[in-house]
This record gives sequence, structure tokens and C-alpha cells, in this order.
Amino acid sequence: MQIAVIGTDEFVLGFRLAGLRRVFVADKETYQEKMSEAMSDSNIGILAVDAKDLDFLPTNVRTKYLDSIQPVVVPVGGDESDLREKVKRAIGVDLYKTEDE
Repeated sequence: MQIAVIGTDEFVLGFRLAGLRRVFVADKETYQEKMSEAMSDSNIGILAVDAKDLDFLPTNVRTKYLDSIQPVVVPVGGDESDLREKVKRAIGVDLYKTEDE
């Protein structure tokens, strides 16, 4: 399973520098098409997306993608609790859990 990222040139640049090879560059006009392409790739296990770019998708499509288990869509730059749940669902462990919880 691979980790992939989708977003603008500026958003994906850091992921490329970190060594990510599966990169989908998309703008407002091409976002839904690229997202569909990424979601249908069976080699992708985790898909990182810019949280604000999800607004480019119709509500029903956005909900379907965010509820996906294969690949798990992880919005970056959004609500931390949402990221916590996505990571927990993806790997089965709550990495944010402290000894007090």
C-alpha cells in the first residue's frame, strides 16, 4: 500500500520533498477527476488531501470519499479530531491516546 497526496502544486510540494511518489496535482477544475482517479487506484492505502480543497467536491461525493476505508482519505489542515479518527481507522491504533485516557 502506498501513501498518495492530491492538491495544488504548492500543497503537494512538501510531500514530494519528503519522498512521496504518488502525487496528483489538481486545481478547482480538475479536482473531482483527479480525486476519482486516486480513489480507484487499488495500490493507494492513504490519500492525503488539503482539507479546504474538499469544498471543490459535491457534498455527496465528499461524504463518500471521507467515509472510504480503502483508501483512507486524510484531510490535512482540518480539524485535529477528524485526523485522529482517520489515523485510528487506517492503522487500528489511537496514536494520540495518552496514559490518562
